[in-house]
Amino acid sequence: MLRSEEDIALEIGWLFLAGVALLGMAVLPRLLAGRPLTLPILYVAIGWAAVEFVEPIRGPRVGPGPDDGLVLAVSELVVIISLVAVGLSLERRPGLVSWGAVWRLLAVAMPLGIGLMALAGQLVLGLGGAAAILLGAVLAPTDPVLADDIQVPGPGDEEPPEPDEVRFTLTAEAGLNDSLAFPFTHLALVLAAVGWSDGWVEWVAVDVVQRLAIGTVAGLVLGRLLTSMLRRFAHVAREGAGLAAFVAGATLTVYAVTELLHGYGFLAVFLAALSRHDEIEELRPLLHAVADQFETVLVAVILIGIGAAVAEGVLDPLGWEGALVAAGGVLVLRPVVGVVSLWRSPLPMRERAAIGFLGIKGLGTVFYLAYATVDGAIPGNEIGLVWAVAVATILTSVVVHGLTATPIVDRHNQRDPQRA
Repeated sequence: MLRSEEDIALEIGWLFLAGVALLGMAVLPRLLAGRPLTLPILYVAIGWAAVEFVEPIRGPRVGPGPDDGLVLAVSELVVIISLVAVGLSLERRPGLVSWGAVWRLLAVAMPLGIGLMALAGQLVLGLGGAAAILLGAVLAPTDPVLADDIQVPGPGDEEPPEPDEVRFTLTAEAGLNDSLAFPFTHLALVLAAVGWSDGWVEWVAVDVVQRLAIGTVAGLVLGRLLTSMLRRFAHVAREGAGLAAFVAGATLTVYAVTELLHGYGFLAVFLAALSRHDEIEELRPLLHAVADQFETVLVAVILIGIGAAVAEGVLDPLGWEGALVAAGGVLVLRPVVGVVSLWRSPLPMRERAAIGFLGIKGLGTVFYLAYATVDGAIPGNEIGLVWAVAVATILTSVVVHGLTATPIVDRHNQRDPQRA
């Protein structure tokens, strides 16, 4: 079947945008240094302008729409690669005390934030119970990828190996809450499909206990096996293509095997990246560099896609109530639950405040919402409103955190020069 000229023009237009994104990743960081503009903000603006002013180009139509499946696949890949990069960047091994602030955020801030956002969805937006829980669940993941200055420095970077607590906590939290938001997403879908009275037992047994257990075991076991394989065939580190193939192959294998076993692949991928032997420590900078390059490319494309989706009307159902919920989630809800979760922690108050405020929303939200949309259990009018609020939240976070993350981190390091 021959393609129409419109389809060909659309494909070429998006290839052009992808090329611009890749070139921008190479040259723009230095040009934007010290200016009140970040790459995420710029790429979202490029995506919006391309659809608004270039006729052959159209953006993804989601919520619900014909491009939900495509958005699901692309965002899934972005999250997988991001989790590998985060896992490889963390020097500190998990521990009850050494990761104390992370556990507090996951055990207190995350469920509290989901509950309060769900409450806002019902009281302010008029969503049903399932859609309101979905709104809280999809906004639970945090994403320091969209503000590089709050990420832990990657291995081989010029910064010291032990990062400050703010960056470490935010990076580790993002690595785990991208996985732990899944049970809450499933909860919303169960409620929409069969109701709480019929579905809660299976949800607890399968979506919480079974899938988390399988994801944990698979990640640790496969991580060890793949690390042993890399140690045995360490010569691939001398071949750029070989190492890139290993990182991509290992990542997709861990994810796919875990999902086939009905576990959470995101959790497995993150834990596999953490579970490494000291014998290959010298290869970790190379492994992280490869994962970071994959991540950079995919993030650029999806940011342009978010801007393009805005031009296609994804924000149309928003209204002032939705805008209020989106802004409140970024500026009030996350900072408050973040600080509350760190109550009586050994961290100074300024560090607690920074961790609470810098709970950046981003790519994990897109995946979970696309996943729920493709599932089809939530009514279309409600899923459209959830999309509008979620995208508005991402845009608010991209702007607010993009402009404030660097000053906050710099001010923190100036006060604690031994951690800078």
